[in-house]
This record gives sequence, C-alpha cells and structure tokens, in this order.
Amino acid sequence: MTPLETPELRASGLCLRPLSDTDASAFRSAALESVDTVGRWMPWCKNSYQESDALEWFAVCRAAASARSALEFGVFCADTGQLMGGAGLNKIAHDNRFCNLGYWIRQSRHRQGIATRCVQILSRHAFEVLGFQRVEIVVALGNHASEGVAIKSGALREGIARNRLCIREQAVSAHMFSLVPGTPVATLQST
Repeated sequence: MTPLETPELRASGLCLRPLSDTDASAFRSAALESVDTVGRWMPWCKNSYQESDALEWFAVCRAAASARSALEFGVFCADTGQLMGGAGLNKIAHDNRFCNLGYWIRQSRHRQGIATRCVQILSRHAFEVLGFQRVEIVVALGNHASEGVAIKSGALREGIARNRLCIREQAVSAHMFSLVPGTPVATLQST
C-alpha cells in the first residue's frame, strides 16, 4: 500500500504543507495563544500544551499519511511563513471515496478568511487529485465560527447528527455539512 503524499499546496496567500519537527515551537505558540477560542472545541489546545505534544502530533500525522487515513497540514502565510493553524483531510474512506475536512486557526488570525480558503484548497485537492466524491465538515453545535466557515465555503448543511462528536468525554451533536465535486465555491488563484 502506497502512503498518501502530503504535498505543499499554495493558493490565495496560503501555504499548506506537512508539519516538520522544526515547527514545534511555532505550533506550541499558536496553540497557547488560542486556548480561549480553539480550545473550547478542540481539547488538545490547552494551557499545558508543550513542544513535545506538537512533536507527538507531527508523528501521528506522518503515520496517518503512511496508513492512507489522513493528510494533515500546517497552514502558513505564504509571504511571511507564520504558522497560522492547521487543516487536514482525515477519516479517509477510500472505498466510498469521501473524507472529513477539519481546520483550526490561531486566535490572532481569526476573521481573516483563512479557514475558508483552507476549505477551498483542501476540497479542491480532495476532488481533483485524490478523486473523492464527498468531503464532510462536522461542526459541533454552538461552534458558530466554524459553522460560518462551512457556509462561506459553499458546503451544504445536511442536518444535525446527534451525539456525533465527543468533546471532553461528552457526546455533542453536530451540524453535518458536505461538499461534492461541482460545489460552487469562490475561485482560488494559485501562487
């Protein structure tokens, strides 16, 4: 079984690339800055986050690409190289040609359209390169920022899935959004 290649994707002022061990300090800083926002929905993002946690995550990402179950990326500013968050295609189901798309953006870069651009870049990669027929975005009820990203990205809200997520050991219902090939989204300019 051939591992999935995690390429470098560039468009709309962003560079999505695999995280390397040299990114651990920047990843930790982004996480610590974002505890009050990202941490509410992603329990890994907490005040005790260390570089060693980042390194463990990077190893998980490499293993998932080898197992063909996920492609995870660091989200960087194409001009400055600043780490702005993370995004990925995960829970890949090759037999039915679909996956989940997730994203998080550091607090100081919220409300700049970064997550929406990530969704556009990654969904295009999922459809045009990987040949998927469906990309799902699952958003916990109450996560209005992430819900807004899905809507702005052109994803179709299909309904609410009960007990779809588990956040801090609690079952949480979630909005189920989907993108399929041909979903009208804003045109991206490659750089």
